Amino acid sequence: MNQSLIVRGAPQEYECRVGAWDDLEEHLNRRKIKRVMVLHGKDSWEAAKPYFPTLMNIDAHFVYYGGECTDEQTIALKQMFEHEQLEAIIAVGGGKIADLGKAVANQCDTPILILPTLAATCAAYTPLSVIYKNDGAMDRYDVFAKSNALVLIEPKVILDSPIELMIAGIGDTVAKWYEADAMISQLSVQPIEIQVSAYAAKKCRDVLLADSQEALNAMKEKEINQAFLNVVETNILLGGMVGGFGDDYGRTSGAHSIHDALTILPESHHQLHGNKVAYGVLVQLVIENKWSEIEQLIPFYRSLDLPISLKKMKMCLSEDDYQRVAERAAEPHETIHYMKEKITPEIVKTAMIELETAMSSR
Repeated sequence: MNQSLIVRGAPQEYECRVGAWDDLEEHLNRRKIKRVMVLHGKDSWEAAKPYFPTLMNIDAHFVYYGGECTDEQTIALKQMFEHEQLEAIIAVGGGKIADLGKAVANQCDTPILILPTLAATCAAYTPLSVIYKNDGAMDRYDVFAKSNALVLIEPKVILDSPIELMIAGIGDTVAKWYEADAMISQLSVQPIEIQVSAYAAKKCRDVLLADSQEALNAMKEKEINQAFLNVVETNILLGGMVGGFGDDYGRTSGAHSIHDALTILPESHHQLHGNKVAYGVLVQLVIENKWSEIEQLIPFYRSLDLPISLKKMKMCLSEDDYQRVAERAAEPHETIHYMKEKITPEIVKTAMIELETAMSSR
């Protein structure tokens, strides 16, 4: 890896506190915004509505996002945005809603304000969108030149979110360290930006290993504690900083390539993104021959019910499935090639089968 490095460190403004959403209209007034599209989901919107403030002097157009973040949906919403002569987009929901909002905002050259209802990804923080094809397979990442205008986190909304999505977020974010380290450890010189990225990545792992269990207890008991706040901000802010400062060195390497490859199997679609990434971390560690690291992670995975094998995800792959997934993971454009190991489909397939065998008795 030898390429340019652009820092996209943070949204223009970010706040995480109880009552943060109440100031939404004030934030819009400061930005001289009067007409907005409020992009939302279904279940997440029902949960968020009690906390979403009444906008007194703002003309708000509430729009259901449509279920997927695709090019087609981006174009449709762009046309609606322009037809209604709106001035900003407020995305209220999870990662796909945030990503779709960012994609539309980029097309319309307009501010995007994000009110996350989950702490499942760093999507609220980062100026990029994951675009999917209509069949549910991932297509690409689009990285934008403008930061998100505002991120407002209301911890109470996330406290009420489904616990399995928080766990998936932890799985996705713990991967930051393993994927960034696979790239950063190859550099003989680490510029300051990379050092910040590496610090954030390691902090992701350390906080999550220390605080995840207590954070999940907070969700079960519906009582905010410091561990819960730490995990929420680790999944969103710290996770976002890894790629924000490290650029391609802080994004994805092995684990996400395994995730992306699994999406070609329809039976993977009922598995949450973070669960597939968490599994991908283990495959990456097998490729790196870091079995002691795997042993360290297994009790942590177990305590959160993150999958240690395909079997635990109720996925039974045929010989042909293994081959197809391995070939997809090792396509020339995939980030798995940022690892120092020379990656071929055979190496990926062997690692997946080795992991399955090693975990079969556990």
